[in-house]
Amino acid sequence: MRFNPKARLDPGRVRDAGRGGGSGGLRGGAGLRIPGGLPVGGGVGGVVLVVAIFLVVQFVGGGSGGGLGAAPDTARMADSERYAGCDTGADANKDPDCRRVGTENSLHDFWSDELGADFRPISRLVTFTGQVSTGCGRAGSEVGPFYCPVDESVHLDTSFFDAVLARQLGGPSGGFVEPYVLAHEYGHHVQNLLGTMGKVRTQQGPRSDAVRLELQADCYAGMWAYAATSTEDADGEVLIVDLTEQDVSEALAAAEAIGDDRIQQRARGQVTPETWTHGSAKQRMAWFRTGFEQGSLESCDTFAAAAL
Repeated sequence: MRFNPKARLDPGRVRDAGRGGGSGGLRGGAGLRIPGGLPVGGGVGGVVLVVAIFLVVQFVGGGSGGGLGAAPDTARMADSERYAGCDTGADANKDPDCRRVGTENSLHDFWSDELGADFRPISRLVTFTGQVSTGCGRAGSEVGPFYCPVDESVHLDTSFFDAVLARQLGGPSGGFVEPYVLAHEYGHHVQNLLGTMGKVRTQQGPRSDAVRLELQADCYAGMWAYAATSTEDADGEVLIVDLTEQDVSEALAAAEAIGDDRIQQRARGQVTPETWTHGSAKQRMAWFRTGFEQGSLESCDTFAAAAL
């Protein structure tokens, strides 16, 4: 993925909470929760309505429980100014932090065009080290990247991609893996805006609502990837000028590595579909392809699909 060197970046929605994420530690075994008491297992796509993308808590370690506190005022949290120097697409081509800003900007521009009056940007993309406080509770790095609908923010420990995805889960470590993950999490924000999260009733199983929610987020990631090189910012500049077949292959490889069946086989030596919360490797790859090839909200309606 290559950015337009002349395009301007807006780091205003991207902040770094540093080590500790602003307050407190993750209480022993505490987990993320959302209103209504639904726990979030975290991990390679664990929604249940916070929607972490990787089920690392369930399969690699950690627990559940905990409670929901008041949503923190993210605008007042300390910022390490990690992204202060991200000004142009040229910066994004040289620096992985600025690449993250450029990806968020592209997602913002794409979904703003796609949703029109229904669009509202995420409040923050927050990177952290160790642990972070969110409107959905406190979370540690083991939860993996996740979206919190309470404060409408995406959170990730950037060490996750090498430490967990590549080393523990055997996934790819290419340059487009993180953009795919961010696009998946932004997809959960889109679901929040459109009210899709309210459709989730069944939490586990290969045809459960939780799986349908995750597969739809993969499809939305594919939609963005398809349109990325033609998406313009407010000044009419295309931010991403090149997306290669290798980039798409890396996204598909990541989707494959985080399928529930692949994670279960790797961690336990057996696959139990009745406990799936995010979908199989085959399903995740297929729905990313659907978004990439068909590029419409209608084609990504996993809740209406007879077969997943």
